[in-house]
Amino acid sequence: MDRFSWTSSSNLCILQGESGIHQQSGVRIYDGDKKTTFENGNLKLTTHRIVWDDLDQQDRAISVPLPLVSNVEEQSGGFMSSAKVIVSFHPPPKDKDPGPCVSSPYTCVKFSFKQGGHSQFFAKLQEQFKKKSWLQQTTHSSSTGATGKMLNRPRGVGGIVGIERKLEQKSKETDDYIQKAFKDLDALMEKAKEMVAMADKVASKLEEKKGSFTEDETVMFKSYLLSMGIANPVTRETHGSSASYHKELAKELGTFLEKIIKEEGGMMTLSDVYCRFNRARGMELVSPDDLVNAAKLFSSVKIPLRFRAFESGVLVVQALSHSDEEVIRTTKQILDEKHSVTAEELARLINISVMLAKERLLVTEQAGKACRDDSVEGLRFYPNLFLDRRD
Repeated sequence: MDRFSWTSSSNLCILQGESGIHQQSGVRIYDGDKKTTFENGNLKLTTHRIVWDDLDQQDRAISVPLPLVSNVEEQSGGFMSSAKVIVSFHPPPKDKDPGPCVSSPYTCVKFSFKQGGHSQFFAKLQEQFKKKSWLQQTTHSSSTGATGKMLNRPRGVGGIVGIERKLEQKSKETDDYIQKAFKDLDALMEKAKEMVAMADKVASKLEEKKGSFTEDETVMFKSYLLSMGIANPVTRETHGSSASYHKELAKELGTFLEKIIKEEGGMMTLSDVYCRFNRARGMELVSPDDLVNAAKLFSSVKIPLRFRAFESGVLVVQALSHSDEEVIRTTKQILDEKHSVTAEELARLINISVMLAKERLLVTEQAGKACRDDSVEGLRFYPNLFLDRRD
């Protein structure tokens, strides 16, 4: 909603060359998935803007320029919900006129068509994107009669053309930043190779000079190596056969994950483990198959972790202390406090990935402690009140 600006409901066309295309009454606006106070309005499409005019409150209208729109989707209605048109936006310009919302966490709005007509509006909107009538030079009308007072603007390029040029300039600046970032990344990778080589060299010297260094000096050197990553990572060249290699790799992986998995709430997806483990190993990368084989050996080498595959196919590494009973208990507690959550909301609450949050909710549902509502609005979980009443 922070892309919209206040406008006059009596002035549908205030830009030169702007003309009305289509309109539909009985339209409600959602900010992302959140309902707003813009409940019953007349949605108007022009060659340059989308305008929403309140049918209940006189002279309460908002508009958004079409160049700010990045994508448009059509969402069919359900038994208890109206059909919607989802409009996604580019970031708002810094000099945007005041509107109903200063800042919003959402980058899209949903127009809910309570009286139908969403397909016609969607088709007309797509047609205007193909024509791009707003790219023509536009100036504000100077008429002060039936079309209203002239909007004062500073000299220079303004209106829709100004927004278009600012968006293009911002896109160019972003491309420049990305190119610079990749140059810095290349330089960092070259330096990382030198650091890993130095770590290997120092580690080999420590092995050769055993007894020459004091215990404190050895601990200090090894702490420096660990801060740069995994010193002396397990490789096939140093540990022979696959069986021996996978066992040693499992031990190394268990030591590496000991603190990290606690910070991640007791569970990590295998893809996250793969990325973080290989980043710490430097140039001695581990293949996905070797990582899976090593994770399967946690119990045999007495590592307090386990490899687990959920019914959905998601692969995770889980701490033994992170039992399903504890997961169900904590998830049910959150459901009782919040009354209902989606996987995205749970992920934000306990700082985990959306994928793991969904698995937690499904495990809780299988235990009978939660129930779901799967609608066009998405999958949402609630406390199982039927079970509570029975108890």
